[in-house]
Amino acid sequence: GIREIAIHPGGAVVVPVKDDEKIILVKQFRYPLQKTLIELPAGKLEKGEDPLVCATRELEEETGYKSNKIFKLGEIYTAPGYCTEILHIYSATELIPGNHNREEGEHGMEILELTMNEIQQMIMNGEITDAKTIVGIYYLQNSKIL
Repeated sequence: GIREIAIHPGGAVVVPVKDDEKIILVKQFRYPLQKTLIELPAGKLEKGEDPLVCATRELEEETGYKSNKIFKLGEIYTAPGYCTEILHIYSATELIPGNHNREEGEHGMEILELTMNEIQQMIMNGEITDAKTIVGIYYLQNSKIL
């Protein structure tokens, strides 16, 4: 048969954990869904870019934080039936506050700082439905970071 495949460079997702163990998420409008979603900071890889470099950049762009300790938690295939996208998921700790540097389309983004219990409840009640965020939280819960 004939198959159509979406070729995607992949991306990086960051689970930023503050010293008080609150997790930083972003709230942003997603045009394809015409909805505002609560998500972990993430972004698309540039051609040939190291996912760690992308994760570091997206953390600062979207949240204003830098990190002295970024650790790869895992990776996921987002839609393997038709797309080559792989998302590399990282945790970031020892966060250093600074200024965000948002791109076009990210200017209305809001920052949320939530506890793990709050996030779990929001996942269970359908307030957080973004797959990369749910998986990132799962990875964090099953790591030795918290």
